[in-house]
Amino acid sequence: MTSIQGFDVERARADTPGCAGVTHFNNAGSALPPAVVTDTVLEYLREEARVGGYEAADAASERLDAVYASVARLLNAEADDIAITDNATRSWQAIFYAIPFAPGDRILTSQSEYASNVISFLQLKRRTGVEVEVIGDDETGQLDVAALRRRVEGGNDVKLIAVSHVPTQGGLVNPAEEIGEVAERAGIPFLLDACQSAGQLDLDVRRLRCDALSATGRKYLRGPRGTGFLYVRPELRARLEPAMLDLHSARWDSPTEYVVDPTAKRFEVWERSSALVLGLGAAVDYALEWGLPAIDARVSGLARTLRERLGELARVEVHDQGARKCGIVTFSVKGTPSAEVKRTLTAAGINTSVSGSTSAQFDFTARKLPDLVRASVHYYNTEDEIDRLVREVAKL
Repeated sequence: MTSIQGFDVERARADTPGCAGVTHFNNAGSALPPAVVTDTVLEYLREEARVGGYEAADAASERLDAVYASVARLLNAEADDIAITDNATRSWQAIFYAIPFAPGDRILTSQSEYASNVISFLQLKRRTGVEVEVIGDDETGQLDVAALRRRVEGGNDVKLIAVSHVPTQGGLVNPAEEIGEVAERAGIPFLLDACQSAGQLDLDVRRLRCDALSATGRKYLRGPRGTGFLYVRPELRARLEPAMLDLHSARWDSPTEYVVDPTAKRFEVWERSSALVLGLGAAVDYALEWGLPAIDARVSGLARTLRERLGELARVEVHDQGARKCGIVTFSVKGTPSAEVKRTLTAAGINTSVSGSTSAQFDFTARKLPDLVRASVHYYNTEDEIDRLVREVAKL
């Protein structure tokens, strides 16, 4: 178990203490962190306890600023385009609730869209009278780009295109670059939810042509829980004033005037955990050290192996769609509820999760899906661990 197709799996596992105690296939929930992330957080917390919170932050100001540069490198963006937040949902909401929607405006989204995003759509529909329109899938199961193009060319009522790059409930990778091209040509803002793709796919916001991108630290980036980030293209953020401001995101200029920060920091708030921000920076730097193309190749290869092995079992159905697939593998076992499958795997020391209709009603309803077992691989997983999971499922 040394270098596999050029990827040093032995080093990856040595860097990950959790690998010694568990077989972790819940990376789409929260990945096992490398030791450098945990050490960074704990060392800062100890320093904070020793000298004081404000004082520790002042001393670490250059390191904290460097996190913006690291995230910018990850996305091929500029540091001023990056906001650091406490999770992906807050990042996404910071953009969504800043857009000045009016009655009759339309939001276009995908059939695979995530529950939190759709709830926000529906809340705004109730408040302002916007309309939510779902673009169907093509024959591969990904968003139908041709249908999206016809829709935006058919009227000028579309105010936002908001799509999850990788849905929570499967290995599908939506065609974000093609969606971005359609949005750019039509002059419609494109909000990309990269919660599941950041850290496993090579994200380049210039290539993706997205106006905003939201992500979390805890999943494939292997950062701490309670971290996230937001990319906002300068042209978009200049037109948006956040729904909420404080003395960090804006400057109180006079008793009756304020000025909003010109950078993406306008979408931040002042109080946050400096320890977690540094942990996020350590996770991003660690991923960049491996290289996202190498991570992508390793993760997608492991997922392909897992799908093939599960597909050989008579009572198992694999449900992943898309012309391109990633590290999330979803399946069901005929006659056995997915929650029971998960419990069985947990008892064997194998972490997975269950995706149900409450997380993606459009998709589950359209495809008549049962609850699904979600096994999400990462580059520190091994073929031996895949064999263990498949053997346990076969026992059912």
